[in-house]
Amino acid sequence: MLAPLLRIAFAALGIVAITYQYADRDGDAGFSTTNFFSFFTIESNILAVVALGLSAVVRTDERSFAFEVFRGAVVLYMAITGVVFALLLSGLQAELQTAIPWVDFVVHKLLPAVVVADWLLDPPRYRLPLRLGLVWLAFPLAYVTYALIRGSSVDWYPYPFLDVSELGYGGVLARCALLAAWMAVGAIVIVAVGNGTAALRGGPSRPRLL
Repeated sequence: MLAPLLRIAFAALGIVAITYQYADRDGDAGFSTTNFFSFFTIESNILAVVALGLSAVVRTDERSFAFEVFRGAVVLYMAITGVVFALLLSGLQAELQTAIPWVDFVVHKLLPAVVVADWLLDPPRYRLPLRLGLVWLAFPLAYVTYALIRGSSVDWYPYPFLDVSELGYGGVLARCALLAAWMAVGAIVIVAVGNGTAALRGGPSRPRLL
């Protein structure tokens, strides 16, 4: 597992990276705070900061089932951030408002790797049902719905594969369906890996929900 101080350090680095990028762009012509916080990258990194911070202060034997469910969800979202950026968005840092090289490295590469590694090194205390992985997809689905509804009203979309003005709703939905299928597989893998390593370690069979 990552040592508590190391988790805090990575969480702090995430805060600094997001804050620095925001401060660097704030005041620029055409900059929108709402747009900035409408990127899935920013939202998932904020969740990662919270998860790392909580994991640093909550001892393993004090973690509830709900706590581990939250951790697993964040692992999925950060994995999505890292993989989607690498496969679909690399080279578009300016459009993604992460043009500062070190910020781009932190939010798109370092923190996704750290959060996934933390799950592998410090697996969940409880076994999680595989179907839970599909429940985690509710947030990305809500995000896409929000991005499409807002985009239609302000004529701005956070990512090229969500740009209805270029792809049409059919093109966007087809791409989102492919991404959703990949995310579902990834979610199940994350649960399965966590369960496997947790079983090796041994844990309580009756989780506390809170």
